[in-house]
Amino acid sequence: MKKRNPWFIFFWVALFVIIFMLMNSARQTGHEVELEYSQFKQYIRAGSVSKVLVAPELIKGQFVDRDGVLKNFKTVPMKDPNLIKDMEDNKVLEFTATGRNDWIGPILLNWGPMILLILFWLWIMRGMYSGSKQAMSFGKTKARVAGNDITKITFKDVAGCDEAKEELQEIIEFLKDPVRFQKLGGKIPKGVLLFGAPGTGKTLLAKAVSGEAGVPFFSASGSEFVEMFVGVGASRVRDLFARGRKSSPCLLFIDEIDAVGRRRFAGIGGGHDEREQTLNQLLVEMDGFETKEGVILIAATNRPDVLDPALLRPGRFDRHIIVPSPGLKDREEILGVHSKKIKLDADINLNVIARRTTGFVGADLANVVNEAALLAARNAQKTVNMKNMEEAIDRIIAGPQRKSHLMSEKERKIIAYHEAGHTLVAKFLPTADPVHKVSIMPRGSALGYTLQLPEEDKYLTSKSELLDKLAVLFGGRIAEELVFSEITTGAQNDISRATEIAMRMVTEFGMSDKIGPLALQRPNEEVFLGRDISREVRHSGKTSEVIDEEVKSIIDTARNKASKIIKDNMEILNKIVDCLLEKESLDGEDIDNIIKDKERESLCKNDSIKVEDKKENSVEKTIVKGQILQNENIFF
Repeated sequence: MKKRNPWFIFFWVALFVIIFMLMNSARQTGHEVELEYSQFKQYIRAGSVSKVLVAPELIKGQFVDRDGVLKNFKTVPMKDPNLIKDMEDNKVLEFTATGRNDWIGPILLNWGPMILLILFWLWIMRGMYSGSKQAMSFGKTKARVAGNDITKITFKDVAGCDEAKEELQEIIEFLKDPVRFQKLGGKIPKGVLLFGAPGTGKTLLAKAVSGEAGVPFFSASGSEFVEMFVGVGASRVRDLFARGRKSSPCLLFIDEIDAVGRRRFAGIGGGHDEREQTLNQLLVEMDGFETKEGVILIAATNRPDVLDPALLRPGRFDRHIIVPSPGLKDREEILGVHSKKIKLDADINLNVIARRTTGFVGADLANVVNEAALLAARNAQKTVNMKNMEEAIDRIIAGPQRKSHLMSEKERKIIAYHEAGHTLVAKFLPTADPVHKVSIMPRGSALGYTLQLPEEDKYLTSKSELLDKLAVLFGGRIAEELVFSEITTGAQNDISRATEIAMRMVTEFGMSDKIGPLALQRPNEEVFLGRDISREVRHSGKTSEVIDEEVKSIIDTARNKASKIIKDNMEILNKIVDCLLEKESLDGEDIDNIIKDKERESLCKNDSIKVEDKKENSVEKTIVKGQILQNENIFF
């Protein structure tokens, strides 16, 4: 709590006292009648005066005027030795005298306004002084020195990122023993840039470097350097490096450096603004200090593409370290780190959870563990089980369940056929990702969802995989058309995603036979102009028509493929829908069992037909079975 200034309190108390006395004096003065001394003597002789107070400079009292009204009066005294005798002779009931003891009142009345003005001036001057001090402090950096809890973080607390740890190990060794490197004549990198997707652990890695080296850790955000006052950002950069040199060896960490390190002269208008001044000062400071000073600058960003080239050149940020999204092994290790303080049930298998969280980064995995713990606490469980983990993954991917969302039976049936269409097409395409779960329970903004998870991490996508993905996206709409002879708005997101994939296949990936390997969509370079303004059309109108034709051709091919699969397997589609309407959710194993049961029924029917038909030989019967078994090997 902020402490009150005693001068401030004294000023307002004095102001209140002076105003009160002035108001009281004005009120009393307004009700007193000023009399000449001769009139005062006449009223005494007439017996109209009832009370008199004699002071050296003023006589006050009460009298009854000619109308019989009692009034207060005042008059200036004169040298009158007979005054007391006249008051006694005319029976004045009460008279007294006072000395010069009342000096505070006259002083306040006479000098009060001047005292008040002086106090007010002192208060204004003090505010200007404190304001100037605050203005001067704008130029000081807001970088925070890490406490003991942060500097205790080491690489043991960071799961995965093995390659990034190896790159940073050299920085740690230099901070521990810089003389060993200087003897050989080598120069340690001045700056290290960590970049990767949000939530991959860039900031945690920087803290771990500080904890491993055991040196001070100054952390600041890129947005803290730029203020509304000109020159503040550059001053804070200078102050940050000055503090670093005083505390060397140490680490300076700037998080989200893209807030201050964006490319210069990229926007509309001139480049002489506060942000660019701050960037220029940062470039000068990184050129000015030497690594022998024991100061290492680490910066983190998830937008390295917008950084100024001068910031990325050797001599400034010498080393660029990517912090990738974790693989299967890394995800399992990250889950182990975040679940140390969680009471897990015996049936928990972190490897299974890691396989079902493909594409999740460290922040997502931490959220999965936390959501599972909250769900277990909500259900008054003593431990977190596998069901809680599964529900947590579904909540993060699709959102929380909307159990209160009521739908008609017709809508539930439409949604069931839509999701069953996605599922059926995915199961009958060889390169599609396996279906992990399908549900018609509303989650988030979705009325139903089909969850596909790859069996392993993928870094490349082939043309056949993209075509199969398009067919899966149209599976829901095709199922609605074939069953209800009507289409709904439920496929809006599917159509949007399919169109985007097809457009990129033609304009970016070079997967069109007519267009060929041409990149017709230029990435955005002017980061301050906006996506639409800065986009440059690099082809003619005729080429645009060909692009539209190719996109439509790819979409039509995917629709036809999905339509054929669904038409050939309507019995399986109906069975999946019946199970969905009954259970509301099916996992991959349930869907496999449904398809296998239908295949067995079909196989039995074919066998019975072959037995009854004596004209067909056993060779034909074997061919039928072989085709079915071959399909099973493909689809399962």
